[in-house]
Amino acid sequence: MARSPLFRLPDARHRVAPTERAADMVAAAAAPMFERLGVDPAGNVDMLITNTLLPDECITGCGAESAYLLGCDPRLVLDLHNGGCGAFPYMLRIARAMIAAGEARTVLLANVQNTAGQLFAQPELSAKQSAAISGDGCGVAYVTADDRSPVLGVHVRNTPSFAPDMSPATGDGRKYWAAGAGELEIVFDQDKSKEIIDRGNRLIPEVVSELCQEIDIDLTTVDFLVTNQPNRLFLRNWRRTLGFVADQHLDTFDRYGNLYGAAVPVTLDTAIREGKVPDGSLVVMAGFAHAGDFAAAAALRWHN
Repeated sequence: MARSPLFRLPDARHRVAPTERAADMVAAAAAPMFERLGVDPAGNVDMLITNTLLPDECITGCGAESAYLLGCDPRLVLDLHNGGCGAFPYMLRIARAMIAAGEARTVLLANVQNTAGQLFAQPELSAKQSAAISGDGCGVAYVTADDRSPVLGVHVRNTPSFAPDMSPATGDGRKYWAAGAGELEIVFDQDKSKEIIDRGNRLIPEVVSELCQEIDIDLTTVDFLVTNQPNRLFLRNWRRTLGFVADQHLDTFDRYGNLYGAAVPVTLDTAIREGKVPDGSLVVMAGFAHAGDFAAAAALRWHN
């Protein structure tokens, strides 16, 4: 299967170092962004929202530690853990709501994928297909209360009945945090494997179409699509269903592999900095998470 164009492994991937924490990744991504913008994070981040696929601490997320490393002191810190691969549009929705409510004027979003060099580096898991395509990375965004590059709308879909179809497993039935010999991994209900794949193929086209209907834009006027990137098969199926050609569906799969939720901000930033997103482009971002219990899409009018 690895010789098939649709299942070929990514050419390159990044992996976190054993001592690298999620907050280190956020700081490494955000510091140069603030420098490019000419913004001092101290005093210019009212709210920080993070999503980390594998939190370093069992009690809390990386938000407070990230703020400390960046030298900022946000009034509000929110660590999300349910957004998965759809986290970036979800964080945009929360940021928009907080800005509209007058609770913040500047919001830093941070999406961290850090399982490749940790979870998938375990000896038994390292030989699996999921380990071969997973890469680590962090994407950040600075959301402000102006209309320079407006977010036109965000659509979120929750389907709680699908949540039990994905769960942590250790091979011996113990709790994931309990001591034992088996390696921790994330597994899907094998009796529903075809159903889960079918959900994945449907969800992105559905939430993108629902978003466009909600904000009254014609799908044919969308210039670029940016999604999570589990594998080439999903990417191909999504753009075919939505009617996009390959050049319109931006991805960084060959550079970074499966970045889970971080794929959307990382890919969008990469494309913008390489000049692939012209001024005034209409960009739609989307992702689905876990076994399909969560999905989200957002539309952005990009201005350089």
